[in-house]
Amino acid sequence: MTLWFIFAMMTAAAMLAVLWPLGRGPRGGSGGSDLVVYKDQLHEIDRDRAAGLIGEAEAEAARLEISRRLLAAADAEKTRAAASRAAAKRVSARLTWRRLAIVAVLIVLPLGPASLYVALGSPNIPAQSAFARVNGPQGDTIADLVGKVEARLAQNPDDGRGWELLAPVYMRLGRFDDAVAARRNALALNGETAARHADLGESLAIAANGVVTAEAKTEFDRAVALDAKDPKARYFLGLAAEQDGNKEAAASIWRALLDDTPPGAPYVKLVREALARATGTAAPQASPSGDDVSNDLAAAAPGPNAQDVAAAAQMSDEGRRDMIRGMVSRLADRLHRDGGDVDAWLRLVRAYAVLGERDKARDAAADARRALADRPDGIRLIDDLVKGLGLEG
Repeated sequence: MTLWFIFAMMTAAAMLAVLWPLGRGPRGGSGGSDLVVYKDQLHEIDRDRAAGLIGEAEAEAARLEISRRLLAAADAEKTRAAASRAAAKRVSARLTWRRLAIVAVLIVLPLGPASLYVALGSPNIPAQSAFARVNGPQGDTIADLVGKVEARLAQNPDDGRGWELLAPVYMRLGRFDDAVAARRNALALNGETAARHADLGESLAIAANGVVTAEAKTEFDRAVALDAKDPKARYFLGLAAEQDGNKEAAASIWRALLDDTPPGAPYVKLVREALARATGTAAPQASPSGDDVSNDLAAAAPGPNAQDVAAAAQMSDEGRRDMIRGMVSRLADRLHRDGGDVDAWLRLVRAYAVLGERDKARDAAADARRALADRPDGIRLIDDLVKGLGLEG
């Protein structure tokens, strides 16, 4: 309703701007006659002569001059009268055209735009905010939006940009097999880059519960061949060496990666912990920082990668803690379902302790001891962590 009121006011203003000059009448003449002036002057001469203010000779000379002017004014008056009659005819013609123009304005200005809008616009569609027009319906969930993108890609499977945008969404939703397929399509359609090979290798490794398979390692090798400095590919190649039992090679890869890593990079802590694990040195102690827990979990469980962890720094404290709790829950579910290595159990216990959930940290330590019953060295590390965190008793 407000929009229609605005349109009406704009139309009225436009009509006033057009009608104002059309409605003004013609300008009047000079508004007086020289004949009346000269006649008054003759009477004034007679009064002055009668009063003795001027002589007879002077009065007669003045009468002759004024009479001459009076005759000239009379002739001019006749000429003006004829011109006025001709001008009146012209003004009448102009007024006729003005009236026609006014009628046209009154009809065309209000009805013309309205007719065009009814014919070309969509007056019956409900109003929609600019945000909704750009970002889609406000009630859509992430699943709804993903479904729409999937439907669009089903109709246009050669949209490489669409597959590239959808793959990280699949990763965040935990749909790792779908992420692998999406990144294969992006790589095939958009061409080879180190980042695309590294992303595909990461998806393959996470889909395999953190194991760098032969196929994943091939992708990381290709990424390094295209860009020897790619950090993600180098990290996973070190992880592949560690999983193959070659800790020296893994440590060498991670040392070189740290040498090339700028200070403050989001994955520094992850690489340092991996290096400490490979060399058998002490791992960094737990810290009450939510960001540290996020980095630990990014390495231990399928889910957000280093870029996602960096993005979490922009969240509110409550939002970050909710995200961390979700990551801890997913890690716990995976460990209870599939088991896991010592490092993953250590991270789970440490995460619960940092979140202040000490009872859950003790329960996780007990579960870890049962899962690692055939790994005395692993149980010893769990016990050391429990003691260091003050969880005994």
